[in-house]
Amino acid sequence: MRPRIASVPSVALAGGTLALGIGGLYLAGLAVTGGEIDSGTTVRGVEIGGLSRAEAVRKLERDLGAPAARDLPVKVGERTGTVDPERAGLSWDIQGTVDRASRSGTDPVSVLRGLFRSGGTVEPVVRVDEGKARAALDGIAKRLDQKVRDGAVGFDGGRVEQTMPRTGYALDVDAAVDALRAAFVRQDLRSPTALPVRETRPAVTAGEVRRAVRAFAEPAVSAPVTLTAAGERFTVPREVLGAHLTMRPDDRGRLHPRLDEKGLREDPAVDRPLDRITTTAADAELRADGDKAVIAKDATLGHEVTGEALGKAVLPLLTAKGDGRAGTVEVRTTRPEVTRENAAQLGLTQTMSSFTVDFEPAEYRTRNIGRAVELINGSLVRPGETWSFNRTVGERTEANGFVDGIIILNDKYTKASGGGVSSVATTLYNALFFAGVKPVEHGAHSFYIERYPEGREATVAWGSLDLRFTNDSGKALYIQAESTDTSVTVNFLGTRKYDEITSVTGPRTAVKKPGKHVSHDKECVPQTPLEGFDVTVERVFHDGGREVRREPYRTHYTPRDEIVCE
Repeated sequence: MRPRIASVPSVALAGGTLALGIGGLYLAGLAVTGGEIDSGTTVRGVEIGGLSRAEAVRKLERDLGAPAARDLPVKVGERTGTVDPERAGLSWDIQGTVDRASRSGTDPVSVLRGLFRSGGTVEPVVRVDEGKARAALDGIAKRLDQKVRDGAVGFDGGRVEQTMPRTGYALDVDAAVDALRAAFVRQDLRSPTALPVRETRPAVTAGEVRRAVRAFAEPAVSAPVTLTAAGERFTVPREVLGAHLTMRPDDRGRLHPRLDEKGLREDPAVDRPLDRITTTAADAELRADGDKAVIAKDATLGHEVTGEALGKAVLPLLTAKGDGRAGTVEVRTTRPEVTRENAAQLGLTQTMSSFTVDFEPAEYRTRNIGRAVELINGSLVRPGETWSFNRTVGERTEANGFVDGIIILNDKYTKASGGGVSSVATTLYNALFFAGVKPVEHGAHSFYIERYPEGREATVAWGSLDLRFTNDSGKALYIQAESTDTSVTVNFLGTRKYDEITSVTGPRTAVKKPGKHVSHDKECVPQTPLEGFDVTVERVFHDGGREVRREPYRTHYTPRDEIVCE
């Protein structure tokens, strides 16, 4: 009997044959290609096919070139610039490039794929230092970012100036790193790489600029305008109009005309003709006549043309033509606060107090006291209002009409602007003292001056010491001030709240003897000695024939040292 031989299925025979074939190919692939890079492989024109990895690295390091020496052209919006690759942290990653070009290992699939392919072009791998790249891009942003610019319309005298809008571009640094890497790979030095940006569109478009020019700007300065005010006719040249015209956009980017009404009103071309018809309202002047307050001079009406009225007249004329560019300006009548008719209603019927201070004649005193009196005279203080010497008179400067004179500074006489004004302050303080109104701020001289009542005098200093009072009489109060070369008088006119106000001066206490000094200062002012002391003055209020209350005011005077000038 013949032994039976098991038959092998045809599928198994085929699989075995296939395995032997693949195995043979694998061995053939290893034998043919080994660890070398596929033939025909190039990196930016450098042939590395058939080389080992180490050989490929050496060749690429030698032949790939030094791209860091080539600045890359870039573009941000409409502006162009260059980037130094080395400073931007860009370089070739040679090892990474060889890894990309070579087979990934000796596994059968890689070996068999290498047996049947013939390499090709491999892009080099780029190494990026993120910190350097961002720093370089920040520098590019500073140079090439473009701020958005709105369209605008302006005027240069009688000419119209147009500013066309411009889109704003801001470099997107985060997104630009990849774009910079791609530019480095391309190495295209002729065409700049557009870097990613954030774009800002202008609110005022070119079309709006053209519309504004056509509809308003060009007609506005095409010819002068003619104005009439209270019968006074005058012409405003187009150059003057343009000097005070602008166009401003609204929230939707639409341009609207703006006229600087105040500037146009103060322009000599307008102010000169209007000055002939404008006047300031003047209050009626009062004076004391015994116990009464009488009208010394009637009030006068004022006439003025405001900037608002001027703008209201001018703006509609700017888009007109020919005879249509003529109009009328409203003249407003201004009324005085104090008139013969309302003086009694305000309560300005009595002499509440009057006080006079005499002084030695001196040119600086006459001038400074006269200027202060001029500024104070006619002050109207309504019920509850607080009056201020410094606010009314202003800083004692040459520009305000004052000259240098003798003042007390640091307990000695010295020269300064406004010397002598303390005589006005003392006179006014005594007037308010005996009028019975409420003192708010006042201060005496550092040492006593013989011509003033002790404990009842005042001085002022710009920026540090004021003389202020509040009118608590219940009616309006009018200050009449006048001066001569040797005296100053202040009257408070209104309605007396008390029958009588008197003053009681107490004895001098804490008396202190003065010293003596010799000064070699070129600006030295000689000074006679006078003792220092404390004194209390009481203001006594009488009403209905009896005393109703007292207010004490304490004053401390330092000794006035003798100063001998040598």
